[in-house]
Amino acid sequence: MPRSAPLIVCLLGLLLVAAPAHADPAPWGTGESQGEDLVVSLVTFSPGDDVASWWGHGSLVVEDRRLQHARLYNYGMFSFDDAMLRRYAMGRLEFWVADASPARTFRAYQRLGRDVRIQELNLTPAQRLEVSRLLAENVLPQNRDYLYHHYNDNCVTRLRDMIDRAVGGQLQQFASAPGRMTLREHTRRYTAVSPPMSVLLDFLMNDEIDRPITRWQEAFLPDELERQVADLQVVGPDGQKAPLVAKSWNYFKSDRPPPPEQPPGYAPWMLALGLAVGASAVGLAYWGRGGGRLPRILLGLEHVVVGLVLGLPGTALFIMGSFTDHTVTYWNENLFLANPLTLLMLPLGIMVIFGSTRARAILRFLWQVLAASGVLGLALKVLPMFDQDNWRLIALILPISLGFSGAFNLDQLLAEISAARREANRPRVPSSLKTP
Repeated sequence: MPRSAPLIVCLLGLLLVAAPAHADPAPWGTGESQGEDLVVSLVTFSPGDDVASWWGHGSLVVEDRRLQHARLYNYGMFSFDDAMLRRYAMGRLEFWVADASPARTFRAYQRLGRDVRIQELNLTPAQRLEVSRLLAENVLPQNRDYLYHHYNDNCVTRLRDMIDRAVGGQLQQFASAPGRMTLREHTRRYTAVSPPMSVLLDFLMNDEIDRPITRWQEAFLPDELERQVADLQVVGPDGQKAPLVAKSWNYFKSDRPPPPEQPPGYAPWMLALGLAVGASAVGLAYWGRGGGRLPRILLGLEHVVVGLVLGLPGTALFIMGSFTDHTVTYWNENLFLANPLTLLMLPLGIMVIFGSTRARAILRFLWQVLAASGVLGLALKVLPMFDQDNWRLIALILPISLGFSGAFNLDQLLAEISAARREANRPRVPSSLKTP
């Protein structure tokens, strides 16, 4: 089955600054190296400023100290081209592993102001030789490509699996305990640097990332893998336990704050914003009850903004969940709140600005449908199958739908009251004066 990919091209920091892969094979891949001379290290790079680097990054470094040869193996390589964009749009983004100069790579990350933290792994000579050989095989053109999945198969899970294989499955066994939080909560805390992007990703992903997970699954994050490797005591050939990390040090330590330990509490702010937007629509409808031009323009502009901010993501979610391999978008409950109908607010809002009475009639119907859909999505929460963690999105979007629906019903109600008053105040001809 094809693996899915998240909305953004790569949510793990990619080593795009690395030097090109070496033309000559590494000595541990040709049989020249001896296990006693090899050192295998896990390197963790802290998050950066751009979206692609918010999650940090990780690599494995192999060094043959006798032959004075070292290479860094990076599983986060991909190409920016038309084919990549097409594959990504369909949820089939291909990555590959490449090797590079460790020293050059470390300096590049230092220039970016990102931590470079190194953990030398306490492996036996045979384990070091096996890991090194596998890395040298993986980097070959016929082996290097893999189908990327942000949570299940990414630049860091490949390192986790390699280390676990070296220690005979002891890392996975150690990390079988329940995780600290869900994949959604990890996603929200790492994207807290940009609230709009954090809310967008929260909107696009379904309950697949709300299930309980283990620490092993949490190691899709570089920081989590680093922590687990530091905590693990492995049983050696002599039956004795020893730390998996022989020694650790910082090549470079930046002054960046680490990601928050808990996801941000956006819910109260999102509810306040939803209530404010919904109430503003009612206020504009009341203000414009006499047919004023300015409230009509402002109400139309509000629809344009809602169509862009909610309609575009709602339409994208519908397309991704219906026609692509992005499995984390399937059966997303947020479609009750925003969908392609919401995108219609954009052109209809423009029509309202220019005084279209037909657009107002259509909007009245659409908002009734969206409000009813949102209420239905909320009511279905009583059923176990509707367990998506989308309360923050409900708090934001449902008050908007209810407010706009109320605004157009208020508009209609005020128009009916006004017509009734005009009818009541119209002069009446006494029946005695009527022509027989």
